[in-house]
Amino acid sequence: MDIFLQLLVSGFAVGGVYALIALGFVLIYKATSIINFATGEFMMIGAYFFYSFMIYMGLPAIPAFIGVMACAALLGFMVERLVLRHMLGQPTISIVMVTIGLSSILMGIAEMVWGSDFRSFPAIVPRAPLIIGEIVVRSNLFYGFVLAVAVVIVFALLFKYAKVGIAMRATAADQSASFSMGINVKAMFTLSWAFGAVAATLGGIIIGNIGGVHPTLGHIGLKIFPVVILGGLDSIGGAVLAGFIMGIIENLAGGYLDPYFHGGVKDVAPFVVLVLILLIKPYGLFGKQEIERL
Repeated sequence: MDIFLQLLVSGFAVGGVYALIALGFVLIYKATSIINFATGEFMMIGAYFFYSFMIYMGLPAIPAFIGVMACAALLGFMVERLVLRHMLGQPTISIVMVTIGLSSILMGIAEMVWGSDFRSFPAIVPRAPLIIGEIVVRSNLFYGFVLAVAVVIVFALLFKYAKVGIAMRATAADQSASFSMGINVKAMFTLSWAFGAVAATLGGIIIGNIGGVHPTLGHIGLKIFPVVILGGLDSIGGAVLAGFIMGIIENLAGGYLDPYFHGGVKDVAPFVVLVLILLIKPYGLFGKQEIERL
């Protein structure tokens, strides 16, 4: 029972981080209907920026954090303005291929600037683990979970109550109607990419603090993709719930099944669950069902 609770709590904490990274996908898709396959590389670049601000520039954690958020927003802004803006009206597959190409470019830039070596973050949170009864939770995982949940709540409140969030929701629902009501649709596209980059970067900082940073860190973006699909591509609440589900399933599978199959089950289990659920709900748990009339 103690092992089960240990795996459950750790999986729940990991799921919170997954939910935050999935939010980077959802924020962009909600406003632009674009699946950004470079989200993982946004996460990786953000982690490298945070590392550089602290190690090379000697900044304390909080100023480095603020600087990284500004850089992340700027990166999202530049990608939308310089690349994606020119793809408006193009076939969806063309835009998807552009984001895949962008992910390779960002990974190549990371290798040229920082090299391919593994780099560990300096200690930014207390190292002592959190002990709850018989359950031990790594401190960097716990604080990462707390930060992830706080950021998800902030974005949810922003979308629900803030004027810019309401405008982004309106743009996601109907671009033509939003334009006729005076909403700057192109500006909403830009903001969605900036917010998506910020969410991904926050996830990168958390992951980097847990396991270090390297150019292939962005591959975790593909691991998060089942979370996005499971929750529903345009649902923030769905991304959060799916993140917790996938984190718990992954941890339980790794703890109970990996010893019998010599590893690998932990990485496969989320995809198996994704397929099974999509057979029942093709649009994900909270995805918007689209009806086409012929």
